[in-house]
Amino acid sequence: MESKGCAIIPAFREAGRIGPVIESVLRHLNDVIVVDDGSPDDTAGEAERTGAMVVRHGVNRGKGAALDTGFRTARERGFEFVVTLDGDGQHTAADLPRFIEAYHRTDYKVLVGNRMTDTRSMPLLRRLTNRFMSWLLSREMGQRVPDTQCGYRLYKLEVVPELSAGSERFAAESKILLDLSGKGIRIGTVPVTTIYGAQKSEIHPVKDAIRFFSMLRQYRKLR
Repeated sequence: MESKGCAIIPAFREAGRIGPVIESVLRHLNDVIVVDDGSPDDTAGEAERTGAMVVRHGVNRGKGAALDTGFRTARERGFEFVVTLDGDGQHTAADLPRFIEAYHRTDYKVLVGNRMTDTRSMPLLRRLTNRFMSWLLSREMGQRVPDTQCGYRLYKLEVVPELSAGSERFAAESKILLDLSGKGIRIGTVPVTTIYGAQKSEIHPVKDAIRFFSMLRQYRKLR
């Protein structure tokens, strides 16, 4: 078990799935922070009963704001690094040791999961979108990250930029990589398992693509 790090799980309407996710993560990390992003169901209660520390948003503010809350909470509690993963079971905790081993073995302060080594179970539209956005973002960052859209990541907290509560929802994770690259931080990758079940994704391809390109346009203006 690794005491220097914790897991951060942003969650929205995940009462039926969050418990097993937390249980599996606790086999590898001692601490789990769940950010309940204004869920109307019992996501928060189920997370607490399973052993996670829960921080609640009164209303749904988006994944970027949930991550911001999780990072801030982890900093306040003195953690060295965090691993972010989703609460719907699409990220398997069995991959956690890969992140922790790579963090201690290498000089990378940021590690991003890479699902693109085996995309057989990934829906075609998602696969094509991921490849295009990852190519575009990698070119913008000046370093190659094969799966920039993967939210399964390890961050050393000292390098994570503060986000605003009005961050670009799912595009916020791309913005984090841009900000880190702009500071000269090298980003490593870790192969992770691709899991797509019957659950409906909270990602909306059209709306989130618009948010992504809006974020990228704004980033270029401010650079």
